[in-house]
Amino acid sequence: MEKIKMQERQVCFFCGSNNWLETHHIFGGANRKKSEKYGLVVDLCHFCHNEPPLGVHHNAKQMLKLKQAGQKAFEQVYGHEKFMQEFGKNYREVENDNC
Repeated sequence: MEKIKMQERQVCFFCGSNNWLETHHIFGGANRKKSEKYGLVVDLCHFCHNEPPLGVHHNAKQMLKLKQAGQKAFEQVYGHEKFMQEFGKNYREVENDNC
């Protein structure tokens, strides 16, 4: 099984900072282990990760951007059908305005 590499460098996925980096599992909750298994994790600085208003744990639009990027990366390796089997939701069809 090939692990997906979401980032080339160890910097914040959103702002590019290399300070106070934290690992974020793109698909959390029941899918956290699958995120780990497939490499669907990104580095985020503390502010983009866990501080309001833009931190992904406080901002649905930012969270959706990550899930869409994760789905795209997964599908480039394994295809759409496998993504739907594993994660059960098509995030690429969700509009950011609906967040």
